[in-house]
Amino acid sequence: MKQKTWTARNEDLKGDWYVVDATGVALGRLASSVARLLKGKHKPTYTPHVNTGDHVVVVNAQKVLVTGSKMDGKTYTRYSGYPSGLRSRTLRQAQELDPTFPVYNAVRGMLQRNTLGADMLKRLRVYAGPEHEHSAQQPKAIKFNQAGDIDLGN
Repeated sequence: MKQKTWTARNEDLKGDWYVVDATGVALGRLASSVARLLKGKHKPTYTPHVNTGDHVVVVNAQKVLVTGSKMDGKTYTRYSGYPSGLRSRTLRQAQELDPTFPVYNAVRGMLQRNTLGADMLKRLRVYAGPEHEHSAQQPKAIKFNQAGDIDLGN
């Protein structure tokens, strides 16, 4: 008897809800862990071409840890396409305008650039402070271990 390979289907999937506290966690480590949750790579049912990920709520984004001189050295640029349309701002300026932008942008950069990545990004909610409006979904809290990896408590 031949055994068939199992692949996840959209009707079989149900996304869990997680809350991540960004206080004192390095920005890159936080972003890679959150991207892993959004992709669903922590599940045994992970399928690359299906959105098997979970919903992630990041709180205290303004207290994320940025090491080295990145606050003034890292720049975010965007270009309108017109002459002299190049705009840039440092991480410090971006965080003053919108404290959630660096976390959101870092996670977005770690997801694939297609419609599947856009669907995964819709499951991310980032809040500057400790309050969020998703308590009705009963999200599970996530802790980070010493290496900076997520600890789901399984």
